[in-house]
Amino acid sequence: MRTPATTPTATPSTTGRSHLRRLLAPRSLVVVGGRAAEVAVRQSRAIGFEGRLWAVHPDRDSLGGVPCLRSVSELPEGPDAAFVAVPREHTPGVVEALAALGTGGVVCHASGFAEDGEHGAALQRDLVSAAGEMALVGPNCLGLLNYLDGAALWPEEHGGSRVDRGVAVIAQSGNIAESLTMQRRCLPLAQLVTIGNSAVTGVADLVEGMLQDDRVTAIGLLLEAVPDVARLSRVALEALRRRVPLVVLKSGSSDLGARVTLSHTSSLAGSDVLADALFERLGIVRVRRLEAFVETLKLLHVHGSLPGARVVSASCSGGEAAHLADLAPAAGVTLPDLPAPTRERLSAVLGDRVTVRNPLDYHTYIWGRHDQMAACFTALLGAGADEHLLLLDVPRADRCDTAEFETALSAFEDAHAATGARACVVASLPEGLPEPVGARLLAAGIAPMQGVTDCLEAVAAAARVAEAQERVGDIAPPAPVKALGSVGQSRARLLDEPSAKAALETFGLPVPRGRVAPADEAVAAATGIGYPVVVKAVVPGLAHKSEVAGVRVGLSSDREVADAVASMHSLGPSFLVEEMVPDATLEMVLGVTRDPQFGLVLTMGAGGVLAELLRDVVSVLLPATREDVRRALTRLRCWPLLAGFRGRDADVEAVLDAVSSVLGYADAHRGELLELEVNPLVVGPTGVVAVDALVRLTGPLVDVPLVREPLASDGSRR
Repeated sequence: MRTPATTPTATPSTTGRSHLRRLLAPRSLVVVGGRAAEVAVRQSRAIGFEGRLWAVHPDRDSLGGVPCLRSVSELPEGPDAAFVAVPREHTPGVVEALAALGTGGVVCHASGFAEDGEHGAALQRDLVSAAGEMALVGPNCLGLLNYLDGAALWPEEHGGSRVDRGVAVIAQSGNIAESLTMQRRCLPLAQLVTIGNSAVTGVADLVEGMLQDDRVTAIGLLLEAVPDVARLSRVALEALRRRVPLVVLKSGSSDLGARVTLSHTSSLAGSDVLADALFERLGIVRVRRLEAFVETLKLLHVHGSLPGARVVSASCSGGEAAHLADLAPAAGVTLPDLPAPTRERLSAVLGDRVTVRNPLDYHTYIWGRHDQMAACFTALLGAGADEHLLLLDVPRADRCDTAEFETALSAFEDAHAATGARACVVASLPEGLPEPVGARLLAAGIAPMQGVTDCLEAVAAAARVAEAQERVGDIAPPAPVKALGSVGQSRARLLDEPSAKAALETFGLPVPRGRVAPADEAVAAATGIGYPVVVKAVVPGLAHKSEVAGVRVGLSSDREVADAVASMHSLGPSFLVEEMVPDATLEMVLGVTRDPQFGLVLTMGAGGVLAELLRDVVSVLLPATREDVRRALTRLRCWPLLAGFRGRDADVEAVLDAVSSVLGYADAHRGELLELEVNPLVVGPTGVVAVDALVRLTGPLVDVPLVREPLASDGSRR
């Protein structure tokens, strides 16, 4: 089933929201169609739907045991939800009739709409018009499953069952969604919606509707493209306020818009990087694998967000303990030392032959002894960590005696009941935690986790969610995107380096002392500045001068300057002569780019000639506060150099000031800025200097002075 990228949907009205709630939690259903509609009847009955249920078919007497009406107009009232599985040509008419009856919402199963040529696109426009105020999921989708209320607007088999509370999932892929219902990892699914073309009701609308149901503990998003950024931002912040975590698995990294890129920054800040920046800003957990998606949602369902990522762990194997210790740092989890009272209690239970530490290998001296194991686990769960793990793989019951493993499980359950601490049982392999065991643990409030790495990453993710929930009042949604259009792009012009530096300097960015001079005045300019100097050709429209031998550095005499100018005479008549900036602690790249979906984006990282090779960068959507920028810098691999490494100091506050200058310029020119880059920004112990700069704007450019004197520390001209 082909599914196009989600198209932005309008903010729903109050009536539209009411209709969506009826669709998501229906008390009355109608199915319209043949075989697929009959399957929906049977599946709804199978999971216990007890509301009113009608069927519509022009020729059949019944569908799944439900007597058929001949047309939608014969319905006695507008149902809460409808499943429409008729040929695409007839779908808009059926939807229009349902809307006229006051139906809450409809699932359109048929394909062949906007994903299938101009005729299909025209049909989809008719469908949107027919829906009116109704919520509409699809077309080109499998449908909707509600395991809370027993509604299955779904044309195929599924593997879920009724729950009292659980996680909701919104998926662009019907096949992945259907497979998710078949999982044997004890993830309690509350609702599952496949969105298809999202002609009317989109991802953000569905999240907003799901947030209204207190039975939904977390929401997972299986996306192929990022939906409307502004709408998603609003509902994601509402999810943080309601403390309902969002987890996303986004596949693909397709380009979200054609883009002319001249700077390193533009090539580093691809669409998938910007999706990461959006999710980071909004406190949405991004995972990369379906297994991690399930395990993260499961942990969040059981324990919600976590105050931190400090973990204590116990196993009866030194190998397992070492394996977890190796995996923890990469997952972002810490293993703190056990508190003294915990160590004392464990030593009293385990004896002198066991070394008490975290992670704990409690050996097998107490194996099979319920009371001693319960005492051990009770002491461990009293350590006050953010999460407490028992590593345990249950053997195959068809080949092994599992009695002693049952003892370990019951002892851990008793310890959990006694302490109330957050606890997980973690199997190294998914099959090491059979489904009945997982269901039992889940019922006891213990998270049954399948996979050590996925468990640790889920813990770290839950801690990040809590941090975002706490600062939700300070999180600004990304700025609205201003579309420049093809005219703005075609009229774009590039500021030469001296003009770009002069423009940025007016916003406070430190730059080297320099002067633009013709060839016959270059030596005099260098003498006035003082050696050593750098000489660069000033070539309008040239972004990368080093690629055409247009830069000479470390010149220490009149002769060297004259020779440098002579070697570059073919590039143009003007030259930028600047003081040579000495090597410092670190070279960075700072850039602002414009993305057609995400708007203006700040990218920072390791710079210089290795910027694209190292790709140690982080992107932040604008607007951004100083604290947003500082937090982003700490995620760089080069952050230790900024923070101070082996006596090499760097002026972090000066870096933040430089970013503020760049953002000040970007904000002042937000209607015309296409891309901006400072590379490298040389960072020293007591300041920074922008050695090179690039600015590309739309439209005609205003002339700026070519002779510059740098700002002194007090803001005056030197």
